[in-house]
Amino acid sequence: MAEKQTDQQHPLWSSDRQIVNTLLAEGPTDYNLAELARLRIRYRGFPGARDIQADLDKALKQWNLTDETLNAKARQLHAEAQVYKGRGSKRDDWS
Repeated sequence: MAEKQTDQQHPLWSSDRQIVNTLLAEGPTDYNLAELARLRIRYRGFPGARDIQADLDKALKQWNLTDETLNAKARQLHAEAQVYKGRGSKRDDWS
């Protein structure tokens, strides 16, 4: 007998929801590209937060990007500049 999977509540859902709303409203700035890439990594495979996952997919589509192109842009941004300068540049909350 298969067990029913229950969606989990992500502990950062509330703050991430605000970021996702900003991504959808503002479009692809350097900072927003980095945030989209970071959040896609955070929520990839997460068993819950379906609304955030759907909106991250929506932003990716609206910006005419694939995961590969988004990640390439994010790597380039991080290599060339401090994307989070002035926003707590020691930001390492990828999980």
